[in-house]
Amino acid sequence: MNAVVEAPVAEPKVETKVVKKREAARATAETMAARQRDISVSEFFAKNRHLLGFDNPRKALLTTVKEAVDNSLDACEEAGILPDITVVLEDLQPDRPASAKSSRYRVTVVDNGPGIVRKQVEHIFGRLLYGSKFHRLKMSRGQQGIGISAAGMYGLITTGKPMAIYTRPDARKPAHHIELAINTKTNRAEVTQDRETKEFPPARLRELSASTRRLAAEGTLLSAESHPTGTSVSIELDGKYQRGRGSVDEFLELTAIANPHARIAFVRPTRTTDEEEDTPLLKPRPAAPSPADAGPAAEPAPAAPAVTEDLGDLVVFPRAVNELPPETKEIQPHPKGIELGILLQMLKEAELEKPGGSLYHFLQEKFCRVSPASASGFCEKIGVTSRTKVADIDHAMAERLFKELQDSKLPPPPTDCLAPIGVQQMLKGMFKGVRAEFYAASSREAAIYRGRPFLIETAIAFGGELPADEPSRVIRFANRVPLLFQQSACSSFKAVTETNWRNYDLQHPRGALPIGPLVIMLHMASVWVPFTSESKEAIADYDEIRKEMKLALMECGRKLGTYLRKRLRMKRESERRDIFERYIGEITQAIHAINNTDAKKLYEALQAQAKKRTAIADLQLDEEGKALRDEDPADQEGVIIVETGAVSPAATPIEPAPTRAGGVRLKPDEGPALLDLEPQTRRAGARKARSGGRPSSKAGASPARPRADLSDIPGGKPTKAEAAALSVNAAQRSEEVPSKPVKPRLRLDPKTGKLAPADDGPRLF
Repeated sequence: MNAVVEAPVAEPKVETKVVKKREAARATAETMAARQRDISVSEFFAKNRHLLGFDNPRKALLTTVKEAVDNSLDACEEAGILPDITVVLEDLQPDRPASAKSSRYRVTVVDNGPGIVRKQVEHIFGRLLYGSKFHRLKMSRGQQGIGISAAGMYGLITTGKPMAIYTRPDARKPAHHIELAINTKTNRAEVTQDRETKEFPPARLRELSASTRRLAAEGTLLSAESHPTGTSVSIELDGKYQRGRGSVDEFLELTAIANPHARIAFVRPTRTTDEEEDTPLLKPRPAAPSPADAGPAAEPAPAAPAVTEDLGDLVVFPRAVNELPPETKEIQPHPKGIELGILLQMLKEAELEKPGGSLYHFLQEKFCRVSPASASGFCEKIGVTSRTKVADIDHAMAERLFKELQDSKLPPPPTDCLAPIGVQQMLKGMFKGVRAEFYAASSREAAIYRGRPFLIETAIAFGGELPADEPSRVIRFANRVPLLFQQSACSSFKAVTETNWRNYDLQHPRGALPIGPLVIMLHMASVWVPFTSESKEAIADYDEIRKEMKLALMECGRKLGTYLRKRLRMKRESERRDIFERYIGEITQAIHAINNTDAKKLYEALQAQAKKRTAIADLQLDEEGKALRDEDPADQEGVIIVETGAVSPAATPIEPAPTRAGGVRLKPDEGPALLDLEPQTRRAGARKARSGGRPSSKAGASPARPRADLSDIPGGKPTKAEAAALSVNAAQRSEEVPSKPVKPRLRLDPKTGKLAPADDGPRLF
């Protein structure tokens, strides 16, 4: 049997293909160049809106109001018009659920300023970094030309609605109604509506609530007579209205304090969100009594200062003063405030503006505080003449010129470019917004940082209805604009914490704010405020600025310390008077029992003496810590007043003592007598006793009355004639006794060998 051998079956070969990943094409210079394009400033800030203060709905609502109000105040002041500004917040979603984190609002700001020329409306509201304030050295609230156009851009991004603008630059012509939206790609405005209207201010704003209708009927809110010209801006945006710190209410309240010449009306939305404790500065003041309540015999009360009126849905911050801030002037940059690159750029621009101009005239025209003599000296120091042209200045000469400018001793820049609030205006503004008992303000002289002038002003309010066990509150301003955020990063806050408030009787933890019922206000006025960011929320910490702030705070602190010490002394004297009055009755009864003196008259005299010794307890202090008292005639120069009962008719006049103002008041040696008695000190009485009644040789001393001394009589007993004379003298002396009985003199009796009274004649007690 043959075996069958099966051949092995070969397995089929499987071909494996290696798949290689296709490598991504590397970018080349040409492809990268194709993707590069120009970025407009609007597109940049649309993606980085937190840099402008639009990082959350609540802050975005505040920033929108802030930018519009700042523009209105600047326009009114530059045109010489007392500002009358109305801010309206309309809640467009009042029926939203309680869990909603934001809502849609319409923000409207109306002013009575000069209005805006029609052809400039698109540029002002539809372009970022467009304005007239960036290139000039002059104090103003706005600086960069971003604010109101950025607010319109934020509203367009969040709601898709354009800005609505009403403006009337001429009272004899109709107003313009324009609606526009900003194109972030091109940084240009796209107008969607443009028409003329006679309706200005918009009539719908007067019908929002019962309070607006009432004030509009009275002609005190958005009347056509008070707004012959002006501008109205409306922006719809996604925001959040919430009372408390960092709110629209606080911003307008502080704006009214720093701008007492402005009248601001604020219409609140119908629905609010209160998630934190509201601690406003505003406190309602008691209303002044009406003339009918005062009675016919009462004198007319002085006009009460303007105070804020809160009607619930409407708040009116009245105008406290009717004078505009001083008009500011534009100045040229100071030589010490520029850098080398800026100097080179200025030389190029000067050559383009005026070809062939000389360096001598360039230094005088483009810089402030450079006199003809100084300009000639600079030309000589760098090796050129006064006729050398600007075009002939090379880089090396420009460097030498820059060094000479920095090393020179030039006068500081002028300060007429600044418009500070002023001490009296700050006090009126603080009184209008802060319910306190003591107010003080200080204004420093202008100083320099980086060649730019600036001025620091401070004010404090103490006591009253302010919380006594909490850290003090700091309100910061820059060019009259409140700064509500980034407090710890601001130079103002650092200056407050570094000031030693313990010197002024306040509690002050290290590195923190002082504790007590205190509100501290700081204001910086400058042609260019060095903010830490584009949102303008904190002042940069320059050493020169912080030093001036601390000096101004110390000046206010000294006034506060004087007031607190005076108030403490008044309290101590009041407690001292209570002790006096507690025992005066017992002292009166004891003296009456001893010498049968009239108790009622003695009690009244002791009461008067106690009040005189503790007179400071009756002082009334005003808001600045000064004593409120009637004008004393003796304080007038060239006046002499003799107090009744101070000097005996038979006495010679006492040497008059001058008062503070140069007047003269005659006073006794030891104060007023208790019972209309002749004043006599212990030392004077002892001197009389030693001299035996002889008149004192001291100049100005009163001649003493004759006094009998029994020790001079032989035998110690007087004759009948001497006894009669003694009785007459005793009767005369009974009406002129000193306030305290004189201790009897003792003599050695030769019969008994004991001390016996030397005066056996008639005595008082």
